This record gives sequence, structure tokens and C-alpha cells, in this order.
Amino acid sequence: MGEDLKQVTAVKIFNQTYQVSSGGDPEYVRQLARYVDQVMTEVFEKTSAVDSLKVAVLAALNIADERFEARRQLETLDDTVTEKSDAMITLLDPLVGSRS
Repeated sequence: MGEDLKQVTAVKIFNQTYQVSSGGDPEYVRQLARYVDQVMTEVFEKTSAVDSLKVAVLAALNIADERFEARRQLETLDDTVTEKSDAMITLLDPLVGSRS
């Protein structure tokens, strides 16, 4: 009772098949696996590294860099939205207050 339903999805990453247990959508798991496979393949082609562990670590660093950059951009956007919202409130407050 109350247990999450887990599904096992077979995915192929860098010529290895993995059975991934997840409570999420199997297509989403496949999409994630395709992305990891793509990044690992790009790293392999750029570095010609033979060791799959080295390729995986370099791919993980690339994915982490993407994540950190996306988070930085989101924080910048959030700051911009907050600043513009505050400016709009400052402009509109006197107008709204005068109508009450």
C-alpha cells in the first residue's frame, strides 16, 4: 500500500544496455538516455578517449556545466523580472491608490 509503482525501461547508452527502474514515464527515461548517449558520443569523438569511464566522467562534467549555466541564466532572468515588477509596482501604486 502506498508504494510507488516502478517500471523498468531498457535503454542503451554508449553501446551498453541498462535496465532503469523509475516511477516516471518510460519515454522520458528513454529521452534522458538518448541525451546522455549523445553527450558521451560527442565527448568520445572530440577526445578519442577509449576508456568508457573517462568518457562518462567527461560527459557528466559537460552535463553539469550545462545545468549550472542554465541555473545561472534562470537566476539572472528571475532577478530581471523582480526588478521590472518592482518598477511597475512603483509606477502603478500611485495610480491604483488614487482610485480607491
